[in-house]
Amino acid sequence: MQSKDLSAVLNMAIDKEIEAHAFYADLHSRVTDPEAKQTLQFLANEEKKHRDFLTSYKQGGGGPQSLKTSHVIDYKIAEHLEKPDISGKMESKDAYLIAAHRELNSYNFYKELAEIHPKGETREMLLKMANEEMKHKEKVEYLYSNTAFTQTAGG
Repeated sequence: MQSKDLSAVLNMAIDKEIEAHAFYADLHSRVTDPEAKQTLQFLANEEKKHRDFLTSYKQGGGGPQSLKTSHVIDYKIAEHLEKPDISGKMESKDAYLIAAHRELNSYNFYKELAEIHPKGETREMLLKMANEEMKHKEKVEYLYSNTAFTQTAGG
């Protein structure tokens, strides 16, 4: 792949991460639950780290070896539930489900980019970025399921 093409791909990915950071900052302002606020701030910070990684990678620093892949449980909640509308003040469960949809889209973005690249460092980096987004999806789907379907005293 020519470096110009790679630069364009990285610019697009960096823009997506900047957009994601702003998205989570906005969701953060719409919830009142402290745990949801903390989670959304965590996600905003993660997206900023992704942006920083991609910017560094574009400038020749930090290859894909600096990202670790891990096994992720995909609950597939976002695939089966409709995304709620973003509104003024939101319940935590709705914010988590919106975040799950966002992370699914980000995962698909990186996975599809990886699929059109030949084997090599760029493909590996894109797959690792996809894994990062899937880890976020796992987190917010877990939180969604525990918020939307709370456990009763009887089990």
